[in-house]
Amino acid sequence: MVANFFVPAFTVAGSYSRAVGYFTSTSLALYARGIETFAERGGTMRLIASPHLNEDDVIDIERGYDVREVIERATLRELELESPDTVLDGLGMLGRLIAEGRLDIKLAFVEQEGRVGIYHEKIGIFRDDLGDLVGFTGSSNETYGGLMANFESVEVYRGWVAGDGTRALRLESDFQALWSNQTPHLTVERFPDVARERLIKLGGERPRRPLPGRDDALTPPPLTVSEPRRLSLPNWLSVRDYQKDAVTAWLANQGRGILKMATGTGKTKTAMIAATQLGNVLQQREQPLVVLILAPLQHLVDQWISEVEDFGVRPVAVYESSQKWLPVVEEQLAEARMGQRPIVAMVATNASFAGEKFQSVLSRITQPLLVIADEAHNLGSSTYRSCLPPNATYRLALSATPERWFDDEGTDALVDYFGRVVFELGLADAIKMGALTRYLYRPRLVELNDYETNLYVDLTAQIATRIASGEELGKADPNSPLGFLLRQRAGILGHAEGKLAALRDDLSTRANSWFQLVYCAEGRRPTEAGEPPGPNQLHEVMNLVGNQLHLAAHSYVSETPRKERKLLMRRFGTGDDLRVLVAMRCLDEGVDIPDARTGYLLASSSNPRQFIQRRGRLLRRAEGKDVAEIFDYLAVPPSGTPINFTVERALLTRELQRANEFGKLSENYETTLEVLRPLKERYQLMDM
Repeated sequence: MVANFFVPAFTVAGSYSRAVGYFTSTSLALYARGIETFAERGGTMRLIASPHLNEDDVIDIERGYDVREVIERATLRELELESPDTVLDGLGMLGRLIAEGRLDIKLAFVEQEGRVGIYHEKIGIFRDDLGDLVGFTGSSNETYGGLMANFESVEVYRGWVAGDGTRALRLESDFQALWSNQTPHLTVERFPDVARERLIKLGGERPRRPLPGRDDALTPPPLTVSEPRRLSLPNWLSVRDYQKDAVTAWLANQGRGILKMATGTGKTKTAMIAATQLGNVLQQREQPLVVLILAPLQHLVDQWISEVEDFGVRPVAVYESSQKWLPVVEEQLAEARMGQRPIVAMVATNASFAGEKFQSVLSRITQPLLVIADEAHNLGSSTYRSCLPPNATYRLALSATPERWFDDEGTDALVDYFGRVVFELGLADAIKMGALTRYLYRPRLVELNDYETNLYVDLTAQIATRIASGEELGKADPNSPLGFLLRQRAGILGHAEGKLAALRDDLSTRANSWFQLVYCAEGRRPTEAGEPPGPNQLHEVMNLVGNQLHLAAHSYVSETPRKERKLLMRRFGTGDDLRVLVAMRCLDEGVDIPDARTGYLLASSSNPRQFIQRRGRLLRRAEGKDVAEIFDYLAVPPSGTPINFTVERALLTRELQRANEFGKLSENYETTLEVLRPLKERYQLMDM
């Protein structure tokens, strides 16, 4: 016998069964006895249920997270709930039917125009061994509200009766399309393997005993009242003394100021501790708190969302289409105005924050507003600083390097808005107190080849001409002619061919190590005017690491989709899959990869922010990580190259400043000095 039928929580069928509704462990167990009775009579059943997706699950799917992972999480959440023996016995019964091949389950939900909805159709089909068919549509909700307050009906179609047969066949055809995931606007996924195994295991553990009947449908469910969510410190969080000091200093400055903390010291959690403390104060005044967190990139928004969730509140992600976030933001702000919501949390990309629609929302907020700016230096640009809301009562800026490079005006604007630096934790102190990992610094001097040297000498001569005409090297605008020449020079040094050979040697000696990052130069190797551009360094490194050294590696660039980035981070963090991540810019600001232990810097700009960020990626603490290693490849022209000594000395000074900055806090500073000594002697820089 084959059947499809609907029960309030499922679409169920004997060999062809279709049931629609929420998948919950309790509701599934309630119908286990009926399913088993059908199976005992020789029937097989296919069941399609709507997974019980909560608000977090729906938002994750709409934000592009892997559907299978979200459904697996939702299903396991239902199966892991603490349940009475009757429910566990019912689930065990279903597990035995699955193991015997008598029951198969799939899960379906609506996915249309980027929105997720409930699949709530109610049909069922039975077909016996003789081929007779019965189909029905509709249901009677077996709940207190359904039986006492609703008016519902069920229509039944018999396949052997004229008129009914066509309708029954249509229902059967609909089910077949649904089972094979061919129904428009519906997504149908297999029941997660890990949940299936959980049910089968339960089937072997639970006793084979009859399930008791129930007669409590008319008993009203108990009334439950839940308190609105507020920010609270996670039980597992151990607040460090310096985080307490930072929060105290910020609150003492009337909730305004900049936290200048070394990358990797926990600025995010410090900010959330501050927001929690502020929320507690406002709660005593019976005032709500609106928290707006600004981050430069989408993947940083995703990281912040996870952090805020750890503190007990689900924030609204403000990026991409305003159709997704605007209604939710408006609704939550309205609830806050009416005293129905104590906390509204939003996390926005800088671009969405500066957009007209979100600016309109911000301008209408009259409740206490806290603005938290991650990597706050980005907001000092003329585009963003003019958008910072003047109605924000509380303001908190986070950055390891709040000073903007060659932009005193932007730096001053940040201080004017957020306030002064109220707390500072430098790298040396962070390492000393154990907030960051100790590290070894290994500079590698690489000589330019003849072709690169000729390009380099020509560019240096042009730079010298500019300086002689009155332009200042230390104040060069990146978009000026001098700035363009400096970028070209940096391109030659960053793409120096000899760096690949040096990298190969270092990687070869660490072929069995995990958690390695390679930072590549941007663009392509410079060439003479009129010649086609040279090769892309990232592609060369991937060929070296993967094809020549046979190490498991993957690229991580701006074009890497967000879904794939999350997967790469997980694979990298396992310590048994990817040995090397090869990046171009994208592993700089804010990316949390604490497992990274070895870094190879093939290129780094003279902007201190970039190399400070990259060093910070490698110094975050992780289990089993005692010390990190940083390899820094410095390209220089061969000794005796005919070049303007004064200009070259001035240019080299800026690059040696980076090497000194890296070396002085390392565990092997004396070794660093020995490696750099020949270069310093050549250019009379021994005082550095």
